[in-house]
Amino acid sequence: MRTTNRRNLFILVFALLVVMLGFGMVIPVFPFLIDKLGASGSTLGILVATAALTEFLFGPIWGSISDRVGRKPILMIGMFGYALAMFAFGVANQIWMLIVFRAFSGILSSATISTTMAYIGDSTSEKSRGGGMGILGAVGGAGTVIGPGIGGLLAGGSLSTPFFVSALMALLSLLLVALLLPESLPLEARTAQGQRIKLVRFDELWRALTGPIGRILLVAFLATFGTSNFESVFGLYMLKKLDYGPEQVGGILTLVGAIALIGRGLLTGFVTSHWGEPTVIKASLMVGAVGFILLLLANTYAAVLLTTGIFTCSITFLRPSIPSLTSKRTPVGQGTSMGLSNSFVSLGRIVGPIVAGLVFDINPNLPYLAGALILSFVFLMSLMWVRDEHHSPDKLKTITGQT
Repeated sequence: MRTTNRRNLFILVFALLVVMLGFGMVIPVFPFLIDKLGASGSTLGILVATAALTEFLFGPIWGSISDRVGRKPILMIGMFGYALAMFAFGVANQIWMLIVFRAFSGILSSATISTTMAYIGDSTSEKSRGGGMGILGAVGGAGTVIGPGIGGLLAGGSLSTPFFVSALMALLSLLLVALLLPESLPLEARTAQGQRIKLVRFDELWRALTGPIGRILLVAFLATFGTSNFESVFGLYMLKKLDYGPEQVGGILTLVGAIALIGRGLLTGFVTSHWGEPTVIKASLMVGAVGFILLLLANTYAAVLLTTGIFTCSITFLRPSIPSLTSKRTPVGQGTSMGLSNSFVSLGRIVGPIVAGLVFDINPNLPYLAGALILSFVFLMSLMWVRDEHHSPDKLKTITGQT
């Protein structure tokens, strides 16, 4: 790889790392910030869901805009806006401010994530593109792993510190992009690619749900909906139940992220190729439901680490197995099927935290009881809908509910 290409890749990697670190660093902070401002679990759920909603809506839009105006301007807008949002978080003292700034950060971070990947697509050959995307994926995963631990440590002195650190890192990334990163999309290619801004079409999602792969997409939505109960209110649950602070919550989430990163990188491919996606999905759903119940019984730090580790193992194998199965069973194009799968996962990430926050206010145990019930229900659904069959057309119809 030439020196220029290495430099460009480093700048892109750093930009993505800043965003993903920012995501991770604020996770153990939000529950305590919410509690400090006297808000409830439902507010935390809305705060978590807001970022997922804005990413869901604006990711495709930023991609289309970057096809029109080029990658570099969108990267600069994304990093500058993200820096402003993080700084605003650090000085916010009202709940409505947190929600507004959370939406703003979600909008701008989606610009950075989608455009970084598009830049790699522009500047690599088909042969080397997979390696470039793999590096970005690994960096993104590493950011979410180490972010909670760093955020927890920084928040020990002040809850605002992680936000200010994220803002400074984003400004540094902005300088690197502005001064050193060349444009990757030639002017003549922009008008050809950027004719129409893509918007989320909910009627298309509904048609997909009633179509050939609808049942697998429904499993994707419900599984994400159920597992998001764990993620969205975990810090607040630990605060109320065991009086843990940001440092303890950050440490637990760092372990969770490390398990997920190792499992995804080293074990998922072997497990799915050996047992097949249908078996992995069913086993993961059942283990996840058990993990929810065990977490309710945990009352020591060691027990919490063990139970969250069990739960994390289940979702580590579950999440990539569902889109992999969708890809194998789809009668439509791969790009279309993956887009649909990602859309239903995003919807689960939006609805799940809101419901978890609402039921948390009724009883802090309810999100995890509900999660166990939902995953158990999806497990029963998967026994009928996710079968380990060969991919012949007749069997495809049986699996997806066509006649």
